[in-house]
Amino acid sequence: MAMLHTVNKSPSERNTLDSCLNHAKDGSSVLLFEDGIYAVVRGSAAAGRLKEASGISLYALGPDLKARGIGDDQLVEGVTVVDYDGFVDLVTRHENVQSWL
Repeated sequence: MAMLHTVNKSPSERNTLDSCLNHAKDGSSVLLFEDGIYAVVRGSAAAGRLKEASGISLYALGPDLKARGIGDDQLVEGVTVVDYDGFVDLVTRHENVQSWL
């Protein structure tokens, strides 16, 4: 059963991303948005943790990256940037959605 996990909290403020990755199973997807997108910046404290997340598809919401001045060239390898329509597509493609608060 494929699950979409969403994380909107900064990894420097909360351990939400770590909790998410500890529970996400192979075939799951993780979408980072709002302040959660700071995790996908190359060189961030969370970047190494994301690289270790094999078997999990990683996504970041483009408008939130842009709002924070983060360019695609600054992202951890393997992260797919999606727009709002892509966010909706992810929700409809997965049987369940788990929001990590």
